[in-house]
Amino acid sequence: MMKSVYSCFFLMGWMAIAAACGKGNGPLTANPGKDTVVVDTVKTASYDLSLLDRCTLFTETPLVNATQRQDYLELSGVAPSHVYANVLYVHEDSGNSNEVYVTNLQGANLGKLVLQGINNHDWEDIAIGPGPDKDKSYIYVAEIGDNNAANKSVFIYRFPEPDLSAATANTNITITAVDKIELHYPGGAVNAESLLLDPLNKDLYIATKEKGRSTLYVARYPQSTTMPTMLVALDKLPFDLLTSGDISPDGTEILLRNTGQIWYWKRQSGESIAAALLRKPQDAPYARNERQGEGICFTADGSGYVTDSEVKGYPDEQVALSFYQRK
Repeated sequence: MMKSVYSCFFLMGWMAIAAACGKGNGPLTANPGKDTVVVDTVKTASYDLSLLDRCTLFTETPLVNATQRQDYLELSGVAPSHVYANVLYVHEDSGNSNEVYVTNLQGANLGKLVLQGINNHDWEDIAIGPGPDKDKSYIYVAEIGDNNAANKSVFIYRFPEPDLSAATANTNITITAVDKIELHYPGGAVNAESLLLDPLNKDLYIATKEKGRSTLYVARYPQSTTMPTMLVALDKLPFDLLTSGDISPDGTEILLRNTGQIWYWKRQSGESIAAALLRKPQDAPYARNERQGEGICFTADGSGYVTDSEVKGYPDEQVALSFYQRK
């Protein structure tokens, strides 16, 4: 009797294995291992960038103001204060100081913010918007440049906008409390220069800088400040060597740029950033007055957008801010 029971269990076990093997080559367990192939959910944009409508919302010719300080040789990002009218934040990229410079649309020198304990390995973009405290506006500095695609991690440094009510050229504010958001790419290191913050939900997006293409990644809010977060790839986009991007303070408009062109999207109600970027953009005004155009941002009041440029290696070019006013 006992032998018959054992034989029954043995037979049932083999039948279960055979049944599992008969269902294609799928996994035998509910939890796939690390080598399990996952279906690719990344979507690819299908539009032709040579066949775009012209964006007519902004003036074709910018108002250009040279900055008071002409030693910003490698400006990269630009972003508007959401607390102080007309104030802008700019910074330089790889190998420069761990400082965010304060200026305005007229290019005035309004001092600087020094990020204590943070190095500038390759700061490539900056964004302003909401964060953990709903009553504060935050600055996000993107340490995402990686020309050699060699860095295991990239970082976003986040801190509240400081008191700039009496800012002058002599203002020097040390930022001692900086949230450090460490991010990993799922497929290994990649270079990027474009950070976008969605003000509607505080998600962070990175668009890579690659030849003839760009992948859009997201780190959903709340982003961890204690352990690395794996970025999620969302879109494959046809843009060449992107250098910056921005989302308007109200979340309804998106800009991406490279050194020679700017693209504009009007976000639809309830639409995600990833879905918006899969729709064909418009060709936004750009005077091509910058030899190495790097940064872009909407103004806080919605009156237009601002661009800046790196001038290192171009001794005949002034450090300047270009403002494209909304009509």
